[in-house]
Amino acid sequence: MIFLKNGSYGVLVLTFLLIFLIGCSAHPHIFVEGEKIEIEVVNEPEEMARGLMFREELCLNCGMLFVFEKDMAQSFWMKNTLIPLDMVFIRSDGLVVDVLHAEPCVSEPCDHHNSKEPAKYVLEVNKNTFTKELIGKEIEIKY
Repeated sequence: MIFLKNGSYGVLVLTFLLIFLIGCSAHPHIFVEGEKIEIEVVNEPEEMARGLMFREELCLNCGMLFVFEKDMAQSFWMKNTLIPLDMVFIRSDGLVVDVLHAEPCVSEPCDHHNSKEPAKYVLEVNKNTFTKELIGKEIEIKY
């Protein structure tokens, strides 16, 4: 056994450290064109309604993945959203059907950003992370 200066067991400390490291590496993510995006997955109505509202920043390779029950027309707005975003609309089979760039809404009524085709997933990331060239490509959705 390893003893530390304060007399506690090093094994216990190492166990907690291992649990912490395993937990940190298990964050949900997806790969888009080889780029790893750490995601927050939202699929509850309250979470979806709040989305990224009131957030002052979003880390460089981070995003929010909205998961709906099935492919359907999607409409998002930027009310109370403080950061400009890309919205990537993705069908249930992983095919990207639209990419929109959106600015925060500064006065009402706020614009609605609608997908061109039905989508099951909507990925929100920092603005200009992706271009319309992503349309027609497949993204593997695993979280």
